[in-house]
Amino acid sequence: MEFNRGRYIERLSGMRWNGLVKVITGARRAGKSYLLNNLFYRFLLQQGVSKNRIIRFAFDADEDIDGLETFSQGEPVKIYNKKMGYLINAKVFRRYLSSIINDSDQFYLFLDEVQFLQNFVGTLNSYLRHKNIDLYATGSNSKFLSVDVATEFKGRSSQVHVQPLTFLEYVQGTGKNVSEAWAEYIVSGGIPLVALMQDEQEQTEYLKNLAVETYLKDIIQRNAIRKKRELSDTFDILASVIGTLVNPTKIAKTFKSRGYGDIVPETIERFISYFKDAFVISRVGKYNVKGRKYIDSPFKIYFEDIGVRNARLNFRQIEETHIMENIIYNELRYRGFNVDVGEMDITEDTGQKDKNGHAIFAPKSLEVDFIATLGSRKYYIQSALSLETPQKTQQEKKSLYHIDDSFKKILVTRNGLKVMRDEKGVVTMDLFDFLMNLDSMDI
Repeated sequence: MEFNRGRYIERLSGMRWNGLVKVITGARRAGKSYLLNNLFYRFLLQQGVSKNRIIRFAFDADEDIDGLETFSQGEPVKIYNKKMGYLINAKVFRRYLSSIINDSDQFYLFLDEVQFLQNFVGTLNSYLRHKNIDLYATGSNSKFLSVDVATEFKGRSSQVHVQPLTFLEYVQGTGKNVSEAWAEYIVSGGIPLVALMQDEQEQTEYLKNLAVETYLKDIIQRNAIRKKRELSDTFDILASVIGTLVNPTKIAKTFKSRGYGDIVPETIERFISYFKDAFVISRVGKYNVKGRKYIDSPFKIYFEDIGVRNARLNFRQIEETHIMENIIYNELRYRGFNVDVGEMDITEDTGQKDKNGHAIFAPKSLEVDFIATLGSRKYYIQSALSLETPQKTQQEKKSLYHIDDSFKKILVTRNGLKVMRDEKGVVTMDLFDFLMNLDSMDI
């Protein structure tokens, strides 16, 4: 079984020979290495690129590292490093490449777990000067984050962010019908290796271990965290509040009430930034639609993979409403959109009258689940698991009705019905129609 990750292949293909390092980022186990070394490699072969023009090297693979011994010239291949354990001697690696690369042919260079290469930034930048080398690199999220890439390469890189499997990729890869696939996906998520597992207990134990032994330990090691218990508990709190507004001050007060002592909102903010930088979560700010301004706090948290989120809560909180909202958010990001949470300030008739018989109006804030923008395109999207009554339908559409611009407004729900447009232009669409068609927003 193999998952179709064609959208990423298209992006990588479109970036070929752009003169930049193509940096593939994403959470651990999202499929970065497989995408580069298997799927994209196979694509290039199908395009007629010769095997000996594609050089693949993994800096965490002993088999590849052993091949450098021939070029050591008495120097150590591995250099001890206190933080990393070891680094690969950059001089030795460059000698190795010089033995197989010439100046007349074009070469693709795939470097996996490149953070284990000594002075990897300098080495990669030096190869950018070779016009016949097209360079691709992946790295561990604990050492090779998007914030690092932006700082280190300073405009000399293109990034491709790889997410866990979308629902469409999951359905196509597993071959299951959408209802069966959905029941599994909202529990185990989209980590490719987990999706391939047939045993539910194996999936559960793997996800729990991934959350603690990989994600949490990465963050602790990278940021030299001393308040390990507090960080772990923050992880759990964030997992429990997906799709709801998050206020670091309230979380800090919760810690204090539990006897944690000097936990301040700034500490919670810092913890959240660590999880965000490690691609575990996304922090989504609020945007006031009428005021056209961003609101820094409160904000919303969504998990990169819903299975990891569920594992942190021991699979106790499988609330389909919030999980559906999280999955829609990830889908929008996968499609390339910038996503905000919308806020709409209105005044509403209270149904009461003053002493002169005039209607009394009161201010009210409405929420738009997502504002998705890409270039000149913009969509307002509301997520509602079910619409049991006409009143519930009107309640979910209310914020969309108060937006007075001409951009498309969509209500996504699980009603099993065909796409409908009401008299005010709001489109109601079934969840599976939305997720299974990459062009669904333009129907």
